[in-house]
Amino acid sequence: MQITPESPDDAQDIEALLDLAFGTERSGKTVYRLREGVAPIPELCTVIREDGTLKGSLRFWPVVIGDARVPALLLGPVAVAPADRGKGYARELIWSGLERARQLGYGIVLLVGDEPYYVKFGFTRALTMALSLPGPVDLNRFLGLELYSKALWGVSGTLQRANPDEAQPLHRPACDSAA
Repeated sequence: MQITPESPDDAQDIEALLDLAFGTERSGKTVYRLREGVAPIPELCTVIREDGTLKGSLRFWPVVIGDARVPALLLGPVAVAPADRGKGYARELIWSGLERARQLGYGIVLLVGDEPYYVKFGFTRALTMALSLPGPVDLNRFLGLELYSKALWGVSGTLQRANPDEAQPLHRPACDSAA
């Protein structure tokens, strides 16, 4: 298994994979509205291919939180071809993506997903209790992760689309020694 950066040539295959994994109606979901008109962060978008066939994909999108417009990442979608589920592709894409986000200086990662699955990566509902989404969602599935200690401390408000100039990492404070 080899994780590589997503390239423009992958776009059509990724869309087909997302249709297969989540259905063609997925664009009506709240998280998709946060992505409208915003490009994913290229340094964090990855794929897994075997023998030229796309097996999995992961993207991260910039969002901001509340009136203070605190920068954060929205993880997803992470998709794996149905025939390849259970092979660890999603897990490897997520671990790799989170480590790269940490290296780039991002502090907050949010997603809508199943907590029993995402808890192994450190995501929890407890970190999003002061946050909201601009549309219907099962709040038990709204999860957060701090890539460094206290990244979400004092942060509250509604997630919003990021402007292009806001799609920057919030660098870890020099006094924080957490990796």
